[in-house]
Amino acid sequence: MWRRGRWLVLGLVLLLVVPPLFGALALRVSYAGDVREDARTRSKDAIWLGHAWVDGRKKDADLAAFAARIKGTGIRDLYVHAGPLEHDGTLPAARYPRAKWLIDAVHRTMPGIRVQAWLGDVLVTEGTDGLRLDRAESRAAVVTSARQILNVGFDGVHFDLEPLLSDDADYLSLLDDLRELTRVRRAQLSIAAHQIDPLPGAHSVNGALSGREKWWSQEFFGQVARRVDQIAVMSYDTWMPLESLYGGYVAQQTSLALEVTPESTDLLMGLPFFHEDDLGHHENAETVEAAVRGVRLGLGRTDPDRERFGVALYVDFAAEEGDWAAYRAGWH
Repeated sequence: MWRRGRWLVLGLVLLLVVPPLFGALALRVSYAGDVREDARTRSKDAIWLGHAWVDGRKKDADLAAFAARIKGTGIRDLYVHAGPLEHDGTLPAARYPRAKWLIDAVHRTMPGIRVQAWLGDVLVTEGTDGLRLDRAESRAAVVTSARQILNVGFDGVHFDLEPLLSDDADYLSLLDDLRELTRVRRAQLSIAAHQIDPLPGAHSVNGALSGREKWWSQEFFGQVARRVDQIAVMSYDTWMPLESLYGGYVAQQTSLALEVTPESTDLLMGLPFFHEDDLGHHENAETVEAAVRGVRLGLGRTDPDRERFGVALYVDFAAEEGDWAAYRAGWH
């Protein structure tokens, strides 16, 4: 009996410890090696900006300082928080009273920079309260909200709907409807995307064990990427405890995304311009330096000639000087 129990314990140890160790080793190897010198900015980067830019808190002086901040970088798109959407998909106009001021000022003082409205909401997928994409009337309301925000003068609309389960056909249907609108309006359609399964089927396994899905399948990621002009991977909040593992993870995510993103779509990899310490994000591990190196490694190994590629900085109000310095030094 004692011998059987000993072998049972050993089996559990092997099951619980060995796979993570092999996974960590693979990520560490992925972070090793030299980066290609030409794996640098293509001047197609973006940054998420907080709500203060459209609700009246930001003024001309703030915009002038921001313009000086991004001068000489590869930033082309500003994802400006103009929501959130209501749970029925509608968007109260009172949420963005200074949007026209911002759009006009950016176009006047920062030629070539596009201003996209960042809209999002919590989905009902893992709870009881939120936006229901399975309702046709809710999807129609989201399209109406996009039309409403484009009428203000935004150059595009950027959606961040979370948590979004892999293989959600209703989401794909919504993107098809939004694409019809943005094509007619000659506007950009972009989305914030979940990370891709680091191992095949990881989203299903995680969902079965925890009731939540962290990742999308690579196939679903590709289906989404083919329906939009830009797809920005939220490559942070990865659970990685060490900088080398995080950098290797970003390199892997970059390669996986490049493999299924068409040449006609801008692929952007997220950089963590924020500082928190919790289960999902350790700021000593998820650094801008590690993310940039991981992005460059993934790009150089997978598709070094890809032009429609960049990074997306999350988020302006949490960024520190070191984040900006690491972005400039590593990516330019």
